[in-house]
Amino acid sequence: MFFVPPGLTYIAPGVLKAAAVSGVVYAIQRARILPFDFPAWLSLLAAPAWFLIRPLVVNFLHERERKRLGGARIPVCKGKKYGNLDLLEEMLWTREHGYWGELIPKLIAQYGQTFNMKILSDNQISTGDPDNVKAILATDFPSFEKGSKFHSATNSVLGAGVFNADGELWKFHRQISRPFFHRERISDFDIFARHADTAISLMLARNREGFPVELQDLTARFTLDSASEFLFGVNVHSLESALPYPGEVLNDGSKIAKPGQTLSKADEFVKAFNEAQVIISNRLWVGDMWPLFEFWKDRTIAPMKVIGAFIDPIVAQALSRKKDRAKLAEIDADSQPATLLDHLVMHTDDMKIIKDEIMNISVAGRDTTSATLTFVCYFLAMHPEVMHKLREEILHKFGTERVPTYDDLRDMKYLRAVINETLRLMPAVPVNIRQTINGVLLPSKDADGRHYYVPPRTSVSYAPWFIHRRKDLWGPDADVFDPERFIDERVRTYLTANPFIFIPFNAGPRICLGQQFAYNEVSFFLVRMLQRVKALDLAPEGQPPESRVPKEWASEPGRKGIERMRPASHLTLYSKGGLWFRITEA
Repeated sequence: MFFVPPGLTYIAPGVLKAAAVSGVVYAIQRARILPFDFPAWLSLLAAPAWFLIRPLVVNFLHERERKRLGGARIPVCKGKKYGNLDLLEEMLWTREHGYWGELIPKLIAQYGQTFNMKILSDNQISTGDPDNVKAILATDFPSFEKGSKFHSATNSVLGAGVFNADGELWKFHRQISRPFFHRERISDFDIFARHADTAISLMLARNREGFPVELQDLTARFTLDSASEFLFGVNVHSLESALPYPGEVLNDGSKIAKPGQTLSKADEFVKAFNEAQVIISNRLWVGDMWPLFEFWKDRTIAPMKVIGAFIDPIVAQALSRKKDRAKLAEIDADSQPATLLDHLVMHTDDMKIIKDEIMNISVAGRDTTSATLTFVCYFLAMHPEVMHKLREEILHKFGTERVPTYDDLRDMKYLRAVINETLRLMPAVPVNIRQTINGVLLPSKDADGRHYYVPPRTSVSYAPWFIHRRKDLWGPDADVFDPERFIDERVRTYLTANPFIFIPFNAGPRICLGQQFAYNEVSFFLVRMLQRVKALDLAPEGQPPESRVPKEWASEPGRKGIERMRPASHLTLYSKGGLWFRITEA
């Protein structure tokens, strides 16, 4: 298959347009159409002139539309370098070395909750206003899409799956997936029970060896095995691979092999999966110009080759089962397919469409739930009083042995509050992005009461990470982990009055289909774990040295001064270098 490097793909349209402009000007000169003459060499200047003039023309048209609608300009950040390249550099540096997203609060303090961090000529709107988020996700949903910029950055990994699709294709994926998250499908906990008990036994066995346990890796294995069996009918057996010891984990949480050892196929898949997500996440932060940073080689090719080797046999087996049933005339139009994968192959034989959907659902089914479980454990270790109260609720309801049911978990108010408070401070997807289809007016206004105007095809990001921590929305204790805020009068004071201040699963037509599945999976694992564990303690000695929290963080305000791990993200949130614990058995 012929491959065109991303950089050439990026610059080729501009080069062709420049050549076309010069060609047209040269043709006009040769034909002597104009009433005056000019030298042929001026046609060479037409191309750079076009590149300079075109943004001015586009800006003029946007300004004319803004004035027609009576909108206000969104404040534009003013960096120290041309095109705000210093802001881009600081943002990328912070992702590697600082506290997650710490540049944004500085910009909010200077420009307000809605601003334009314009990089070169690329408008990049950021908003932390819940009213704007409500418009993007619900009330003005048709005016926004994932858009070409998101597709460009993520297509090599997510393809045309549900998280990367718009319009009719998105509706198709959504309709296929929805039946598999109805109550009757997600209330059978047999799969959770088997994998949770295996994971917890492995955790306790490692702890008895005297080593700290890396729970981010363990919960990722649990969610991968559970989600793959539930959604695809295949147990990938990642829990059968040996758990990592200190020194065997990369910054992104992937396991590494010691000299002379090889990773299992499941571990190789997870490592490649994480690597691919980091690459496309970096692309999204850089913006339209990302191909220039991967000029000659698409960096996702290598990890996607590993991922393909893992996924292709699963898809091939599903297609083979479909053919076998067809030969035996066993396909019943009224029968319900056992898994989402079986349902997909009933609708299409296209290997790429099926693989794309598996990739998309895998991100949701593994990474988001694993992140939530990991950070619940983190907060339980940081707050022993919460651990004690949660364990009391669990033991009162189930004792030390009984397996919870779907209806049982619905009654666990404090457990749900602990999960929600974790999702508030550590949302599994810390930032989201959309693109305007046409010019729109946002609900938020400038000082003169005019609604902010966003031009067509402009990226607009919103970050639950920041919205969930706003003290004017959540109260003066917004930086404090306190599950009671989801139980006491603060629910009515803050959340009921403004539900879009809490959006861990998004909202509106694109709200996460697997929301209840995730709550069930996290709740089930925590119940089974706390039936056997009475205390968790952070073990920073297990962290890779470069992932440990710098001592100087302790003097910083807000959550940065509180944290004992380093949050990072690709498409989803994770703890840099894993998250290591010492465990006290019950």
